This record gives sequence, C-alpha cells and structure tokens, in this order.
Amino acid sequence: MATLQEEVTKHIKKLVRPLKDESELRDVLKVKLTKKEFKLLNAWAEERSLEALKEKLNLDEERYGKLSIKLIKKLNQERIKQAMCL
Repeated sequence: MATLQEEVTKHIKKLVRPLKDESELRDVLKVKLTKKEFKLLNAWAEERSLEALKEKLNLDEERYGKLSIKLIKKLNQERIKQAMCL
C-alpha cells in the first residue's frame, strides 16, 4: 500500500521541494480538494478496487475520468503545490 505522499508525487509533473509529512499533507489536501477528489486520491494511495470506489462515490466511467483529470490538474497548480511542500 502506497502512502499519500507517494501517490501525490506520482501525479505531480515538477516538484521542486519535498512534500510535508503525511499528516500535514492530509490536512492541506482536505482543505484544497473537494471531498470526492480527496476520497479518490486516498483510494489510489490505498490501491483500492476502482469498481468499489466508483460505486461508493456514485461515479460512472465518464465522471470518474473527468474527476481524475480535474484532480491531477489541481495537484499541479502552483499554489496547491506550494501548500503541500515544506
């Protein structure tokens, strides 16, 4: 099972500074992301089944794809990256 830090690092294109520790990162992401985006990122980090996740979040394939893209774009926004880094 991956950590939230590892999962965020996978999706960020350019990370200049190290990420905050796991608990601080979780707190920042709870504020910066929507509930669904945060749950999706957590599910990716915990390597949960996509089908179970889609059912839990009430997402069809298209909405899952759009949410995933929006989440990754949001993680790459400069102000959010600054909040996540030390």
